[in-house]
Amino acid sequence: MKINTKHMLLAAFMAFLLPCVSAQVIVVKQDGNNIYLDTSEHNRQVAVGDTFKVILSQEKLTNPKTGKELGNINHYSAEGKITEVQELYAIGQLPEKENISVGQEVVISTHALATQPQTAPVTQTALQTPKVTSNRKIYSYPVIDREIISAVKANITPAPGDEIAAIDSKGHLLLYTQDGSSLSQIADYQLPAGHKAITLSAKDIMDARFAQLFVVVYNEPKQKISTLIFKADGHKLKKIDSVPYFVKEIGCGDDKDLYAQKPFINGAKPGDARELDHEWLRFTLDDDRLPTRGNWLTGVNYHEIQNDDDDNFVYTASNGSIKIRLTNGNYAESPALFATAPNRVKYKQDIISFYPSLQVYGPDGRATLAAVENVAKMGVLSEQFGQYGSSKIHFLTYENGILDVRETIDLNGVVYDTNCTARGILVPQVLSGGQSVLTEIYR
Repeated sequence: MKINTKHMLLAAFMAFLLPCVSAQVIVVKQDGNNIYLDTSEHNRQVAVGDTFKVILSQEKLTNPKTGKELGNINHYSAEGKITEVQELYAIGQLPEKENISVGQEVVISTHALATQPQTAPVTQTALQTPKVTSNRKIYSYPVIDREIISAVKANITPAPGDEIAAIDSKGHLLLYTQDGSSLSQIADYQLPAGHKAITLSAKDIMDARFAQLFVVVYNEPKQKISTLIFKADGHKLKKIDSVPYFVKEIGCGDDKDLYAQKPFINGAKPGDARELDHEWLRFTLDDDRLPTRGNWLTGVNYHEIQNDDDDNFVYTASNGSIKIRLTNGNYAESPALFATAPNRVKYKQDIISFYPSLQVYGPDGRATLAAVENVAKMGVLSEQFGQYGSSKIHFLTYENGILDVRETIDLNGVVYDTNCTARGILVPQVLSGGQSVLTEIYR
């Protein structure tokens, strides 16, 4: 049999090329200038700030002499920008309203962002890429010359796209926008003297269309924990209220809720949590209770992990494992990795321990857990804030009755808190030398 070498090479090339071709992105809804796009089959990560064009029509290009078809000429809409990214779809905004039809194909241009520092010189540690035993995509924002202990990504101001809010170890509440390959600071609010920040959450519970910021603080003079509530007022952060609770976001994306917990110190364990609501111009607690098994809210979560019928309570146990309460009342338990080095903050005579944040996200019944493991510096578990050498993020799944670690990412810095984003989890790493890197690990 005669073998056509040319055809074999062509077939081999096409077999290599086909997996690299991006799946179609389709228009599924138009609302004025906003275009809703189905990105569920797109094989590249879509990000806020990416540009897109809708293919309005096509015409075939043919050689008039030979009749050979040369392909299609695409006629595009004006260039728009992606303003919001969800798990299976994205929202883009066109500069003006156009006659767009559901089902039309869209071309997205993904802009890779550099990771160069914005301000202070970057240490060699800051430039290292995290050691990854995972296929997850990782993006590190420019280095920040502060010790960031908690950060959130949300739609905080009326400007298109999300902003990043953060708190540092010196009591500053900061607001950043992403400007090309850099972070631009647009607001800096100094917390009152004697207030030490612990954790930060963001959610719109006032129907204001923009997320409010919830900063848990320890009032050192009064020895009390409370949560200060802020909103963006132009390029300023304005304190609008406070509640006498420890407040933390639980869940991810549209399923994210804010829970509040009556704070206990002086050796007592934290009590049950209740969802935080906003009614009649006041922040209130609803009647449903979330038992935390003596944990602060950083070490618990609530999601449909086992199946898509009932929520499962998941928490960090004192023996160092992650536990899920199953629908039959039993528990599934992970390897003991997580509570051996809890976050500890020394406030006068009290040592308050917080298990690192536990994120849960993904489809109901097929959720992924993202848990932090802190490694103590020099093998010593210190009672002082910040005495850790490095951190890891473990990704776990529950399958066939087992809660198992599937992937691990070794980080360069120390992690005190994590939060969920539309694309994954946001991890602030405190590096040696007082700098920080915000790292987004995609789902």
